[in-house]
Amino acid sequence: MSPNESRATNPYRLALLDDHGLIVDSLARWFEDRAPDFEVVLRATSWMELIRSPQFPVDLVLMDLQLGDTVSIESRIRACRAAGAKVLVVTALDDDKSRDRSLAAGAAGFVSKTLPADELVEMARRAARGERLPRHPSRAAGSHHGHPADTATQPVEVHDGVHLSPAEERALRYYVQGLSTVEVSRRMDVGYETAKTYLRRVREKYAKADRPASRKSELIRRAAEDGYLE
Repeated sequence: MSPNESRATNPYRLALLDDHGLIVDSLARWFEDRAPDFEVVLRATSWMELIRSPQFPVDLVLMDLQLGDTVSIESRIRACRAAGAKVLVVTALDDDKSRDRSLAAGAAGFVSKTLPADELVEMARRAARGERLPRHPSRAAGSHHGHPADTATQPVEVHDGVHLSPAEERALRYYVQGLSTVEVSRRMDVGYETAKTYLRRVREKYAKADRPASRKSELIRRAAEDGYLE
């Protein structure tokens, strides 16, 4: 029995994100017909539809580069990675700059929509296994460290009864883009317990507003809903 046939008994959970429903449906059929080691558990045509789904997080997200929203590809990739989902960017805009941005943010690969179905499925299979797919030399990889911008001086906003202090908002932004609590404390130049307290307060404020955020995937969902992923 091949590894792919063996995996079919416990398939990778797959999400498809593209703002064209026909593309989502076509991709779903490809995987259903050609890849029994995958199960398409989530089809989404918007970022919010993906992040709000009870099926999220999944094992792998096939994500279109360009969506009709204001959330950057870097933030989408980092949020998925922080929740435990790998990302394969599938795009019609196959340029070096977009490729570098996506891979520097943590995508497992960046592939063209013109790939034959069998090749796309194989790329997805490799990404789901945790392989880093071949990439072009990245000019952007060394210029940034994948951290969100410093937002301490930005105005505090109110979202559905949740009012965050500047420090709480800053800690949230760092955390949902993949930094650990230790890394959050270092970025904010505060102690570990202080950073932990900021994040605990954020969770408590969301809970009081009847918007659960106890799990990391839920906290990422709240951050996406309230515009903290840019």
